Amino acid sequence: MPDKERRRTAEPTDAQLRAGLTPEQLSALETLEHFRWTLRFVRRPLFREPIPVVFHADGRYAVLEPDGSINENPGFDIRK
Repeated sequence: MPDKERRRTAEPTDAQLRAGLTPEQLSALETLEHFRWTLRFVRRPLFREPIPVVFHADGRYAVLEPDGSINENPGFDIRK
């Protein structure tokens, strides 16, 4: 029976995650990385700006807004 799994198993590279982010988001991300935040994934809704999601080592998550600000209450839940 052929494998019907369609989900990608390879994690995106750092460059792929950062592609399409605004200069303000990239600058904020660089600063956040010094405080143990990591870019975990980027939601890419159809016809909308990418939504980068960062996680802290203590389990918190936040969205990097297009202006580089951090939104810790983005209006959606993340499955951990």
